[in-house]
Amino acid sequence: MFIKTGKLIAFAAMTMTALPAMAQELRYAHVGAEGDIQTRYAEEAAAGIAEATDGEVTVEVFPASQLGGVSEMVSGVQMGSIPMGHHDFASLAQIVPEVSVFNAPFIYRDGAHALAATDPATSPALQQINERLVEEGGVRIIGRIYRGARHISSNFEVKSPEDLAGKPFRAVPLDLWVSMVKGFGATPTPVEVAELPTALMTGLVVGQENPLTMITSNSLHEVQSHVAMTGHMQSILAIFVNEDVWQGLSEENRAAITDVLDAKAEESLTWAQESEDSLVAELEDKGMTVVTEEDGLDVAAFRENVLAQINADFPEYQPYIEQIMAVE
Repeated sequence: MFIKTGKLIAFAAMTMTALPAMAQELRYAHVGAEGDIQTRYAEEAAAGIAEATDGEVTVEVFPASQLGGVSEMVSGVQMGSIPMGHHDFASLAQIVPEVSVFNAPFIYRDGAHALAATDPATSPALQQINERLVEEGGVRIIGRIYRGARHISSNFEVKSPEDLAGKPFRAVPLDLWVSMVKGFGATPTPVEVAELPTALMTGLVVGQENPLTMITSNSLHEVQSHVAMTGHMQSILAIFVNEDVWQGLSEENRAAITDVLDAKAEESLTWAQESEDSLVAELEDKGMTVVTEEDGLDVAAFRENVLAQINADFPEYQPYIEQIMAVE
């Protein structure tokens, strides 16, 4: 039995039209634990992306360092073996060192300012650095997450840098954090987040700093007795993607993904702001002592010492800091 060529072509065209477009699945890695704002963000963003792209782009999230620590994750995104990830902006410093400026302590007025100053669509400083990330590392920042202000936890009372003098204190394994911890007066000891509870339990480090959401979700009250409400950083994370993967998506899907990430960024600010009071109460109920300026915490001394250390270690940040501070 023979089929005329014209009918065969028409049948093939009809068959191809009837088949749904093949979904592009993106693996998304991060180091956050269950209960952290960043984990909620990733899960809800993944669901939002699938809906906004009508299933043409799906995202599978791998939390809690399942695909490796920070350095492995960044390298994976550069190579494309991990299409997407999120972490502190400074985690991309292995590509462009100046990107760390977006995590610098004491440069944002509040959480809303931090989100505005890190908007990939409107922030002059971020746009300049994003161009370099794409050119030099094949990575693009496409969104951000607000996790709240970062505070110091320790197994003794901390009110001033003198209280931390010479003591081993956990630093995120990034140059900016090492510099900041020096400004705290402590001895920086790099520890990956997955190893942090053990490091605190064994005394490898006597303290660390993180948003209250992370302190709670990682049950650090079991190994720390005090929280000093220094608010030294507005914790802002970058969502980044492999540039080849990003350009492999349609323009419509890139726009849809960006819209989802922007909306979730604003929601993350609300989540963080609404949760801080309840988190303080929860930590106190679990036996932690919360130290504020009313209790004698000298935030001004921390600000002065830390900024002096950052300015000494990273003078190249100054033009970007001026642009960040000018954002309304």
